[in-house]
Amino acid sequence: MTKGILGKKLGMTQVFSENGEVVPVTVIEVEPNVVLQKKSVENDGYESVQLGFADKKESQINKPEKGHAEKANATPKRFVKEFRNLDATNLEVGQEVKVDTFESGDAIDVTGITKGKGFAGAIKRHNQSRGPMTHGSRYHRRPGAMGPIDPNHVRPGKKLPGRMGTNQVTIQNLEVVKVDTDRNLLLVKGNVPGAKRSYVSVHSAVKEN
Repeated sequence: MTKGILGKKLGMTQVFSENGEVVPVTVIEVEPNVVLQKKSVENDGYESVQLGFADKKESQINKPEKGHAEKANATPKRFVKEFRNLDATNLEVGQEVKVDTFESGDAIDVTGITKGKGFAGAIKRHNQSRGPMTHGSRYHRRPGAMGPIDPNHVRPGKKLPGRMGTNQVTIQNLEVVKVDTDRNLLLVKGNVPGAKRSYVSVHSAVKEN
């Protein structure tokens, strides 16, 4: 059964396992999600469940968002995402999905937006090697050849300097170390993409071993 939920990355800490080992964990705050919409093959051409997380400020709400949320008797949410393979048999529009959906030991995939690093060169952005720094070399940290003479233009996909980060990244096969239902927290072994207080989506691992 595929499970999914939305949350907010709070940061990293460490916990001790039963045999005394230190386990680095990422703390994800998972307040109850609201089912905003259920899509079906008949109406939409595919099946999915749309979840919403974290209330939006009144000043940022527009009429379409408000009307969409009212159908689920909820307020418009800041982070809304669809889960395609979610088990929707027991879910209804307006129902809450809580952190206890997951249990300790579950294998999960976490998707988030990586930290933005700003403009970066080819060495930092693409992990390329630099040229010699001495002996008269005039090639140090440049991107390198732009390609053959024949096309007379830069080939698409050429690794060049540019904005680094802010990409959607999924880290697979992470382990749920602990589920804190009192404080709505999910402790995940290892690190997950994104800065502190950024939104992430958690779902059952697709490549579970």
